[in-house]
Amino acid sequence: MRRPAYDQSWPESWKLSHQYDELEIGNSRQNPGYTYQYEIRRGWALRAIEELVPRGTYVLDVAGASGNFTLPLAENGYRVVWNDLRDDLAEMVRLKHERGEVEYAPGDIFSFREQWAERFDAVLATEIIEHVAHPDRFLVCLAGMLKPGGWLFVTTPNGRYFRNNLPRFSDCSDPSAYESVQFKPNSDGHIFLLDCEEMRALAANAGLTVERIQLATNPLTCGHVKLGYLLPYLPAVMVRALEATTQKFPRVMRERIHSQMVACLHKPE
Repeated sequence: MRRPAYDQSWPESWKLSHQYDELEIGNSRQNPGYTYQYEIRRGWALRAIEELVPRGTYVLDVAGASGNFTLPLAENGYRVVWNDLRDDLAEMVRLKHERGEVEYAPGDIFSFREQWAERFDAVLATEIIEHVAHPDRFLVCLAGMLKPGGWLFVTTPNGRYFRNNLPRFSDCSDPSAYESVQFKPNSDGHIFLLDCEEMRALAANAGLTVERIQLATNPLTCGHVKLGYLLPYLPAVMVRALEATTQKFPRVMRERIHSQMVACLHKPE
């Protein structure tokens, strides 16, 4: 994956994406909590795909933004379809594209429901479902795009994290009230935060089974409760070791102290 140098003539959407690239995969230490959280979540998701999905098969990256999941997957031998509502980002992903097979399909994912029925061996949706007014319909849509035996990988903030104060989807009597504010970027666009129990229920409603849920990023690796002030001074090996330690805590504790969820959902043959 190429790392293009910043260009003042870029469109504003590219400039914003480049700022996030610097935090997520670049050398910026401006917000180390954000960087660690992204690195850990991305690592879990990419490793899960590599473990469960054969190379050479078709993968859809929903709302793939600047391609930081699309491009590594293509380089690793997957045939990837990049999708995002923001069609102007496709050219930025092309600029970063170095090798591997990538197809570009910008647009509303729901508009592809029939065209892509049972097309993909795997679908990846990272940090999207919490921005959707109807996460149940979203999972049904993505499940319909999977071949029998396919995998859906979802990353989303963990609703059981002790700092979460957003509602559960199942507690909302009229999700359509949020349709006018859905798809907004960043954390201020979060509508619902799902916990493990609700992820399993929504998956079952979509005809999927949750085969694995990984909870990740503790308050230190997130930089929360003022622990972010320590991160610039702590060796990365220590931060990652502490993250690995909290992964071994009892389930109830893990659900309360980890901010992120990576769910692997399987469609029956």
